Amino acid sequence: MRSKLIPGAAAAAVAALVLTGCSTSSDDTGAGGLSIDVPDVPTHEELGDYEGSVDIVAWSGFVEPAWSDAFTDETGCVVNRRVAGTSDEMVQLMRSGDFDLVSASGDASLRLIAGGDVAPLNLELIPNFGDDIVEGMKGQIYDTINGKSYGVPIGRGANILQYNSEVVAEEPTSWDIAWEADSPYAGQIIAYDAPIYIADAAVYLMAHEPDLGITNPYALDETQLAAAIDLLKQQNGIVSEYWADPAAQITSFIGGNTVAGTSWEVLRKLTEDEKFKSVLPEEGSTGWSDAWMLSAEADNPNCAYAWMDYTSSPEVNGAIAMNFGMAPANAAFCDLNDEAAAHCDYYNATDEEYFEKVWFWTTPIEQCIDGRTDIQCTNFQQWTDAWLTVKG
Repeated sequence: MRSKLIPGAAAAAVAALVLTGCSTSSDDTGAGGLSIDVPDVPTHEELGDYEGSVDIVAWSGFVEPAWSDAFTDETGCVVNRRVAGTSDEMVQLMRSGDFDLVSASGDASLRLIAGGDVAPLNLELIPNFGDDIVEGMKGQIYDTINGKSYGVPIGRGANILQYNSEVVAEEPTSWDIAWEADSPYAGQIIAYDAPIYIADAAVYLMAHEPDLGITNPYALDETQLAAAIDLLKQQNGIVSEYWADPAAQITSFIGGNTVAGTSWEVLRKLTEDEKFKSVLPEEGSTGWSDAWMLSAEADNPNCAYAWMDYTSSPEVNGAIAMNFGMAPANAAFCDLNDEAAAHCDYYNATDEEYFEKVWFWTTPIEQCIDGRTDIQCTNFQQWTDAWLTVKG
């Protein structure tokens, strides 16, 4: 779903990310978000009459009749859905001006903010964005800029290490079996196919090559990026295949072509075989966090705000999370019933200690988001170009 970029569209997708602006300190990477220069897009001040429809670009499973029909009955706003298969496609569709909302992941959100394609939100118009939204999804660096929120959290997940326990008999504690050339499972490792996967290499290097000085896997200078690419090229020698399509990843595990590699919690669950297990290794991992974002040129902003509020309720947010397979943003869902509680437990929904080990996708930009001001970091275009060299 969050599959690889279309190379021919890369230049347009990253054009807005050669940024200059205010420096950021490490304190800016938490609740305060990031401080950079971005286009001045006005915030919707108050709700008006519903326009009668809302046009949404979303991941598959995020906008379904089970809840969109009820929303239409309640508001009169007809929901028009366009399913997107990649973050790059979402960026392009939002820049067309034809859509009011998008369910953006962190590898798309900063592109949209920097391009002036989405508007800062008036959270007072979204009552369900309240105390029950998990703290780890509020005010994050990928969707909170200059103290303004651009995203309403939907759900999150970690990119975990999945393995076939009949082959990998002892539970792994490290990513080393997926990265080191002497892995006993060489030739049976699966890896994610996208430029943002460079950050996974950076996470591993943070733990195993601390002299590189990497403190944020999305803030890499040229030397650090080169080290990550070297590690990825090394991994290429033990990889059986790369995946972008979740169905292909599942098929690879079930068919025995793969015994270990990067996965999402839901993919392990969908294999429906107890021999497939997963773990968040000691080095930590990357992850993804999705949020509703409002077009700067929305034709239906009132229906869009109504949708963001409606889908932030415990019941609907939980339904989306269960349908897609992720941790919900609204923690109150976890207390609704036993099924909800079991879902939240499986996806570590309210376990902030778990998610403290997860570096959520954030678009790399030239301003170093780790707080460094004396050096320029590599941007998304450079990552895209570098990724093309990995597989040869």
